[in-house]
Amino acid sequence: MLSSLLGAVFVVVPAGFALKLPSNIHKGISRNAFVEALNCRIKTRPFSRESRLNAFPSSLGAPRGRPANGSYATAGGIGVKRSVHVVPWHEVENRVDVLIDSLDSKLGVLLASSYEFPGRYSRWTLGFVDPPLELSGRGRHFKLRALNERGSLMLAMFEFILGESPAVLQLERHGGEMRGIISSSTGLLLSEEDRSKQASLLSVVRIVCNILYHPDEAQLGLYGSLGYDIMFQFEPLEKLIRRNRQQRDLLLYVPDSILVVDQREKSAWQVSYDFSWCSPGAIHTFDTTAVTRTGPSIMYTPFQHAFEKRDMPAGTFADLVELAKQEFKQGNLFEVVLSQQWRCNCSATPSAVFRELRKRNPSPYGFFMNLGRDSYNSEYLIGASPEMFVRVERVPDGRLRVETCPISGTIERGADALEDASQVRQLLTSTKDESELTMCTDVDRNDKSRVCVPGSISVLGRRQIEMYSRLIHTVDHVEGYLRDGFDALDAFLCHTWAVTVTGAPKSWAARFIEKHERTQRAWYGGAVGHIGFDGSLNTGLTLRFIHLVDGLASVRAGATLLFDSNAAEEEAETELKASAMRDALYSATHTGGRVGVEASGMSRSKLHPSHSGVGKRVLVVDHEDSFVHTLADYVRQTNAYVRVCRFGTATKLALQEPEPWDLLVLSPGPGRPEDFNVSETLSLAINLGVPVFGVCLGMQGMVEHFGGTLGCLSAPVHGKRAIVDTCVHPSKTKWGTFIGLPASLEVGRYHSLFAESLPDEITVTARVKSEETPMAIEHVTLPLTAVQFHPESILTNPRHGLQIIVNCLSKLTYRSV
Repeated sequence: MLSSLLGAVFVVVPAGFALKLPSNIHKGISRNAFVEALNCRIKTRPFSRESRLNAFPSSLGAPRGRPANGSYATAGGIGVKRSVHVVPWHEVENRVDVLIDSLDSKLGVLLASSYEFPGRYSRWTLGFVDPPLELSGRGRHFKLRALNERGSLMLAMFEFILGESPAVLQLERHGGEMRGIISSSTGLLLSEEDRSKQASLLSVVRIVCNILYHPDEAQLGLYGSLGYDIMFQFEPLEKLIRRNRQQRDLLLYVPDSILVVDQREKSAWQVSYDFSWCSPGAIHTFDTTAVTRTGPSIMYTPFQHAFEKRDMPAGTFADLVELAKQEFKQGNLFEVVLSQQWRCNCSATPSAVFRELRKRNPSPYGFFMNLGRDSYNSEYLIGASPEMFVRVERVPDGRLRVETCPISGTIERGADALEDASQVRQLLTSTKDESELTMCTDVDRNDKSRVCVPGSISVLGRRQIEMYSRLIHTVDHVEGYLRDGFDALDAFLCHTWAVTVTGAPKSWAARFIEKHERTQRAWYGGAVGHIGFDGSLNTGLTLRFIHLVDGLASVRAGATLLFDSNAAEEEAETELKASAMRDALYSATHTGGRVGVEASGMSRSKLHPSHSGVGKRVLVVDHEDSFVHTLADYVRQTNAYVRVCRFGTATKLALQEPEPWDLLVLSPGPGRPEDFNVSETLSLAINLGVPVFGVCLGMQGMVEHFGGTLGCLSAPVHGKRAIVDTCVHPSKTKWGTFIGLPASLEVGRYHSLFAESLPDEITVTARVKSEETPMAIEHVTLPLTAVQFHPESILTNPRHGLQIIVNCLSKLTYRSV
């Protein structure tokens, strides 16, 4: 907790980060005196447990109530004085307009939710100009830059800890900025669950958040944008598209005065902050109270040079759709999100464009950001995103709740309510659109399974309708609760980036995007929003936005491609999505954008995890698949110890550890078994006496390992339902994969390869009801079983999927051989 002490040497900071302070500051002084030193002689007003819990009900993204005036000490020993001024409701519209106008020339951020959805979104506005500090980065280089006199003073708050962090290889201070280099990754991760802990630009974000952490500070935090290329720090992928060296991967501000408007409660306030601290080795206190808050001004000027209007000629996108369908047929991809870009000159002011876009396209994640002139003469992001990326909030019992709302499945709005109803019916009966969202949500659940409590992940809403200015979407609402040792940034990184802007499996989809898109995505497909110093996070996907650089406006839009996709229709969808942004640019140029201010999920019965895994160790092999962590979550629900390792060296080393494994799970994956040396993994497991359960690719690898052959279906079945019949009564089989399950069960399929011929050692235990395709197999003597379908998919009854895992843990053993 806040300013807790271990002896008189450490301040304990969330997420396991310990801040070591030089002993000469506190040697020989009492605990109370040390706390006073940390508070930098600012009186700390403690918060009661009741006040914290009352502030923690789900906010729907809105500000969490007006804070009180007062002072406190952060976890890193920074004194914070908070001053709150109530804004009369009749002044709110004018105050917001002034803020919008100021962003034409002043650095800052405006976030605005103008869309409501029960249990999901509320309407609110939050913004600021003249922040004192800016954190930016590209690749493994970062910069913490002072933007005014207060910022120059505040840099010292972070210098010592950044310099001591193992995540920072090099740090140099040059006047009003600190430049640093992130330590390189070791390259070998034995545990996939720890991937979000790798050194990256987000490590610097985490350090800043840890230093300024306080559980009751709802508004102070980092605000800004994180770009698409952050993904390359989470997954080792090759960049093929030429990058603009001026383009930053991350730009976040630390504000010190914020305007907050809660439309739901009709309440508004301006909250201002002052900071004070004792630097290591110093004998006096630093304080920002008397230092000016003003910052630099930048004048917007339209673009004056020639440029290309789009990065793909008409028809090229449709050609890429056909190319992607070949990848689907081979099983290399289930879906992929390709995008294209349009550009035009913008003579309207950025504020006019924002007002026009807000009027035309109300959304839960509206944003207007002046990102300054560090890389360009001027840079702005102006958007109206419909999709939550990741939201993390603390609930009354103290747990951190993670929410996402994947969007996939799109149709154009009708001319009136009756046509809208017809469009909704068409969308909800579309198997192609259902498959799109199914795959997105299955991947999303897998992302959460990496860091969430086993069994805590729930689908709160399935294929719910959200209507926007020109489009109707189907949306799922998914939640989970973080395991101990993981924080909001772990949740953020594990979802990077959403399958709705990449595809599945994510890493293979990202490679396809790098190979076939024409220009770098920059901010597109990343996230905008707020990383709170209270451990919370609220971010939207960077979609439906305009990137305005030196007066040149860029608009990018994408479409989710499946094997079922119609090439012409997918290209038309990108044109439709981009049209709202392009029309807003046109209208703002001709009208100036002056318009008036715009005026709980279903409960689900929980599964009761079996105790079949108690005392057992399970190793799950990750074949670069997008569902492996959901599969691992199912195994964890049996109370087994589970570790996920990437195929290859990490798996080999884990298998040969002195303590034996009770089960090896071969995950699904793209491509073919030989792409991942599945046969070699099987041989090692058999030699070591480790039972094996394979899923999808795992089953295909088992078939080939014993001499069988694989064929290719005439059409891939990705995100499709199927009825599977067991071939014999489960009690008559050697390993009892389907004991306790119905003779026929509905399952989810994601495959294009199938077992065409089987060796004598392998028997079929289940087939698709309408065809002869084997859906489950087992070895006649060795404890090896596999299924072609996905027991972890939302198309497979969770009780059935978990029962299959329970059966494997209970029945598969070499003691029966």
